[in-house]
Amino acid sequence: MHTTVLVIGGGATGVGIARDLALRGVDTTLVERGALAAGTSGRSHGVLHSGARYAEADADDAAACLAENRILREIAPDCISETGGYFLHLDSDDPAYFERKREACEALGMAVETLSGDEMRAREPTVSDRVERALAVPDGVVSPARLLVATAAAAREAGARLYTHSPVENIHVAEGAVTGATVGGRLDTRVDADIVVNATGPWAERCAALAGVSVPMAPTRGVMVAVDNPGVDAVLNRCRPPADGDIVVPRDGTAVLGTTSVAVDDPDDFERTEAEVERTVTECAAMCPGVDGPVERTYWGVRPLYAPDEAARGDARAISRGFALLDHADEGAAGLVTVVGGKLTTHRRMAAVTADRVCERLGVDAACHTVERPLPSADDPVVDAVRADLGVDAPAN
Repeated sequence: MHTTVLVIGGGATGVGIARDLALRGVDTTLVERGALAAGTSGRSHGVLHSGARYAEADADDAAACLAENRILREIAPDCISETGGYFLHLDSDDPAYFERKREACEALGMAVETLSGDEMRAREPTVSDRVERALAVPDGVVSPARLLVATAAAAREAGARLYTHSPVENIHVAEGAVTGATVGGRLDTRVDADIVVNATGPWAERCAALAGVSVPMAPTRGVMVAVDNPGVDAVLNRCRPPADGDIVVPRDGTAVLGTTSVAVDDPDDFERTEAEVERTVTECAAMCPGVDGPVERTYWGVRPLYAPDEAARGDARAISRGFALLDHADEGAAGLVTVVGGKLTTHRRMAAVTADRVCERLGVDAACHTVERPLPSADDPVVDAVRADLGVDAPAN
């Protein structure tokens, strides 16, 4: 079979790229080795970031989060819970860090509010007596499963072809340019393509290697711990530099606690330690004592961190959570594009930037429509049809 663009990867970014390109009239096919959301997207904590988490460390990434937060609320309201969020300053935390966080958020034009400890407990009685003050920010909670299925339904309606359980076995390169890929599983055919997009998250390095090019990745694992929700209604963040056990997210009757950050060599085969689970619960309980109860379930995700600088690999939390778009023409694989990094909140923007590059290479003059085009609602029959046909693997729901 032939397609103009072959997108590899059925996570949020890959499906978003397929939708964006199809809306621009580009013949697009997506393949995914498992079900939709079977990788990083379906194993997130599900926070719709306001950008506050990154504001003082990476203003550009924070600004992108804030912009996409607002866009997703408009185009995907069925996928989002308007919980709001707080950054909590405990008695042992650095007061100067709280001030830097607040000033950085205000500099972005973010609507924030500073609360005393008592005012915070009046809003969220579950928080610890150790909370001395809090910063209210416009975080929210997003359902990865609903978002992925709705985006896939919109992509299919726009004309994209989507195939799950169809792993890429080889990427073909001839005379310095990609020509397509051999796909196994359900599709089981060679797909000829003018452009191939590698949107495989933590597996981007392996996928790129099929074409003989390099994408240096430094994936890290993180655990999410679901416990009975003691009454938390908003996203709670610890107001300190990112560390283990610094976020509590209300989801479907549970509180999801996260997360750790440990380097892994293989995103398919990595250790899952009980010590990380215990540390996550203990640290989160410092903010919210009621979460220190029986663990209902755990799930583990792997972050797709792009690390071209070898020196940065020694500190996983120091690696940028922004995204990178790589063109492999200089490596002898013209027409192969890789998108790595980022987060669920910014997936639409990542898809738009990637689609812009693809259209530029194809000579297609077509604007992006994903900012203003709403996704199908949860009760739209096309959403149920896509879920049944393609399948979803998302412990984060």
